[in-house]
Amino acid sequence: MTAPDDGAPLAEDFECSFEFRPGWIDLTLREGTRAEAKALATHVVNSLDPLALEIEKSAVLDDMVERAVALDDDAPTLAAAYYTESGEALVGLTVDSYGDDGVERPTREEIRPALLEWANAEVAGDPQVAHLDLPAGPAVRVQAMLRVKRVFGLRRRLTGFMRYAVLPPGMKSLIVVTVTWEAIARTEEIAELAAETVQTLRITPITLEGGAAIADRDIRRGG
Repeated sequence: MTAPDDGAPLAEDFECSFEFRPGWIDLTLREGTRAEAKALATHVVNSLDPLALEIEKSAVLDDMVERAVALDDDAPTLAAAYYTESGEALVGLTVDSYGDDGVERPTREEIRPALLEWANAEVAGDPQVAHLDLPAGPAVRVQAMLRVKRVFGLRRRLTGFMRYAVLPPGMKSLIVVTVTWEAIARTEEIAELAAETVQTLRITPITLEGGAAIADRDIRRGG
């Protein structure tokens, strides 16, 4: 899903948070630098149980740094990943917001086709679509497999994904939660984990009255 090319962006501030269960790691970068990603990953990896890890701590650290940088590519509102006790990265999650000033927010039906748009992949097979009423607001969810494009003519890799478009009441922004994974054999387990996590999503509008202005990137990365 890509943002519109024209129109002034919607200036609407909010806090975004989840009640993450153990295993989820908040990889949101506020400065968007590799140094920040390494500091965050080092703090997390040093807190892991070394007896439970099945891979080297250095490998977990490297994966977490690269994953944090990759998830931050489009400066999401929030980014996270789920790691098993053995150190395997199972799921990536991002939250983004969309909206143009003066443009009415699309309905669940209108936004559904855009949820299947990917810049570097194509949907494989028929997607599963569901309309939901989440605590954060009405939502539409799509789930499918993607054939991710590769260079040099190699076979395209299959990746699973779920996307939620959430319409929080009292706001004009559209909130999109994207979950991706490569462990296709564990799709059912991952889909349940993602659904459980998105149920805990909370979107809280912020109204600034007086005081110094706060950077948009910092406000939206609350929680």
